[in-house]
Amino acid sequence: MKNSVDARLIAAFFLMIFGTSALAESRIAVLVFELKDLTLAPGIPEEQERTASIKPQLEAELTTLGNDIVETDFASQQQADAGTGYLFDHHDVAAKLGKQFGADYILVGRLHKPSFLFAYIMGHLIRVEDGKLIADYTFEAKGPNRFQTNKTVKTLAKAIDKDLKRLSQSH
Repeated sequence: MKNSVDARLIAAFFLMIFGTSALAESRIAVLVFELKDLTLAPGIPEEQERTASIKPQLEAELTTLGNDIVETDFASQQQADAGTGYLFDHHDVAAKLGKQFGADYILVGRLHKPSFLFAYIMGHLIRVEDGKLIADYTFEAKGPNRFQTNKTVKTLAKAIDKDLKRLSQSH
């Protein structure tokens, strides 16, 4: 009886180690989120700071969930971007940028603020290999406070992680 318990523990250990590394095979690049502020006071410093905080927090959450984050540089993103919303709408161009960084997937994000009462944290997960939109995310963050933004970014990270794990299992 003891041998079968030991064997199961060893098997569980190997599954944990190799299973985790297998799930981290997909390399994801997260671009700096853009702010699309449609309010009567667009682009105030607080909104710019909130928008700038999304990428590092999202990368940290994705890393905690076991994903392999590819470093990107903002200068390359700016060079590929022909204007507000361009990379968000042109998956093929975003995919080329992801390829430049050696990523399997690239996330192009936006903080869309149609009102002072709420904003949407949005993301397009694009497969670099063929420029295909894999997932389109939209999560609402009520109010401008940092707590709501952080909570919404965590929700986005969990959704991305779920999709990346599903994709890695299908390969």
